[in-house]
Amino acid sequence: MRRVSLWVLAAVVALSAGEPAQAHDPDVPELEVPEVSVIGERPVAASSQQFIPDKEYLLQPQGRPAQVLRLIPGFLAVEHSGGAGKADQYFLRGFDADHGTDVAFFADGMPVNMRSHAHGQGYTDLNFIIPETIEGLDVNKGAYLPEYGDFATAGAVNFRTKQVVQEGIVQAAGGQFGTTRNLLMFSPTTDKVRSLIAAEGYFTNGPFQSDNRYFRANLFGKATTNLTGRDELSVKATFHQAHWNASGEIPLRAVHDGTLDRFGAIDPSEGGKTMRTTAHLNYHYDTTTGGEFFANAYAQYYRLDLYTNFTFFQNDPVNGDGIIQADRRVMYGGDIGYKQRGEIFGLPSIGTVGVQSRVDDIHARLGTQVKRAVTGVTTDSDILEASYAPFVKAEVQPTDWLRLAGGLRSETFTFDVRNRCATCAEQPAGRKSSSIVLPKMNVVLGPWASTELFLNYGEGYHSNDARSAVAPGSSPLARARSYEVGVRSKPFGADGLELIATLWRLDLKSELVFIGDEGTTEIRGATTREGVEVAARGQVWGPLYFNGSVTWTKAEFRNGDAIPLAPEVTAYGALLLKWPEGLTSQLQATYLGVRPLTEDRSIKSPAWIDFDVSERYQLPIKLSHGRMEAFLFIQNLFNTKWEQATFAFASQLRNEPAAVTDIHFVPGNPRTFMGGLAWYF
Repeated sequence: MRRVSLWVLAAVVALSAGEPAQAHDPDVPELEVPEVSVIGERPVAASSQQFIPDKEYLLQPQGRPAQVLRLIPGFLAVEHSGGAGKADQYFLRGFDADHGTDVAFFADGMPVNMRSHAHGQGYTDLNFIIPETIEGLDVNKGAYLPEYGDFATAGAVNFRTKQVVQEGIVQAAGGQFGTTRNLLMFSPTTDKVRSLIAAEGYFTNGPFQSDNRYFRANLFGKATTNLTGRDELSVKATFHQAHWNASGEIPLRAVHDGTLDRFGAIDPSEGGKTMRTTAHLNYHYDTTTGGEFFANAYAQYYRLDLYTNFTFFQNDPVNGDGIIQADRRVMYGGDIGYKQRGEIFGLPSIGTVGVQSRVDDIHARLGTQVKRAVTGVTTDSDILEASYAPFVKAEVQPTDWLRLAGGLRSETFTFDVRNRCATCAEQPAGRKSSSIVLPKMNVVLGPWASTELFLNYGEGYHSNDARSAVAPGSSPLARARSYEVGVRSKPFGADGLELIATLWRLDLKSELVFIGDEGTTEIRGATTREGVEVAARGQVWGPLYFNGSVTWTKAEFRNGDAIPLAPEVTAYGALLLKWPEGLTSQLQATYLGVRPLTEDRSIKSPAWIDFDVSERYQLPIKLSHGRMEAFLFIQNLFNTKWEQATFAFASQLRNEPAAVTDIHFVPGNPRTFMGGLAWYF
């Protein structure tokens, strides 16, 4: 693929768009011009910015959509509670981002993170995404682009969906632990109205002694058309429903003394159920003078009932410490703006101005429960949270070897929290507004010898939970300052390996964190994170491809204390080999190094490495229509004992006289086989 300059493409579009329209002469025969696809690499503003196409992750095991995130250098996602139905735990750039507090997720530009969620700020459940519908991932680390706002401190990931598929697919898969996955995906129309319909059903009991009974159902529909010769309208809708049991985070001491199997549970009644419905509209119109008008709108309805028990019998020695977190919300918003290509003082330029808005209407509740029977209410709140964010962006290329990009984003929030529980102690309530202005600056030098250098600075933020934001003297918006220096190079030619190295730093202001599991607010101090990322991806030789990265991070509070759970060393590597007889093989390895679990570093989690193998084979079977493919996934090839989510806190078992501070963990899956057949039609 040859790199095409943004400015050359912009000039071609502007010149062709500038042709005056001619009246049609009915006596002149029409000339049919075949469709031409122009493929080029989009310019990036930072060395860590990239687009990951679907061909790089279609070999991923598809039990968890979040698995594709490990293709991003330094990004890991692990299960959080021994049940696959809730949001994963995300790690990126020294952040244990929990369920999404410092990583912004989008689906075709629609926000996925949940503000003021009952379980945790920025809660991001990706299980409504069908991986095969994704065209690629837009990855932007740091806070360098003005079009990204809330939660985009460590980075932002946008899942871009396909408009059509060239082949429909019917797929059936099965494996150990009662696991099954069925998929249907096809495009009824591909011409004037380009459409895509997909349905997925997934079930697994998992390796746990108490069956997970995790069931997930997804529906997806999308239609795209051109109302005129210069615009595009896309309408998309999704439906997701799931329910599951969970074995929770178990104490290491019980496993060591033999009273509990590593796949056992203290409280097997944990689990939950959730539902999410989305509707999304994207529209853009290209003017005759090199401009583009864009408008997007979305609406979501969501609900979750989550049953957990972290401390077992510490607070209630008789009934146990089970809690229920319930969230009901309607979320809607959109953006509108205009982009213009042209020249400023004779320099090729692109200017963008836009405004984004979002409203979350939330009912969040925390209570106590025993075997999913509600026994009390701790907090119960109605929350109306809204934001309004105008932004401007400018890109200028003074010379062939220098590109400048930057902008400004302003964000204004209103928080309105109302009590629904008159008997709940210290229930937060009130109304508050807050604003923040965020500058962004990027410099790109090169290319020289297929090498570019990047200098970046940007300020971002994440909003705090509305229930802590309305507290007197609070700071509702936590500002982050991010810096980055990087290099990208293709020393072996356009089709060879791309090498990337990035040195970065991120300073996060002191913040208030609402602890959804307790209904309390905790003050956190200012932090500094810095690190190095090294990555390589592309064709090594002939049919052999490689994608891999190693990251090192130092994450500390300003007083030198460690930030608990922050990864220090992570690594990922994948070798893909396309055999000549229709077979494609992939070997993957994921590594998470030792992490401090407490500020004083006295308790640490062990390191682990996990290997997976994927095989796909196009069967030499002659069909009257379509083709057949067989596939096999082997996860944890060497049957390593490893831990996913790992924490250090105090808990008390039924037979213990007092609480004990201990490591609590979710065991990683043992070696697991899964295979199936796919018919492409």
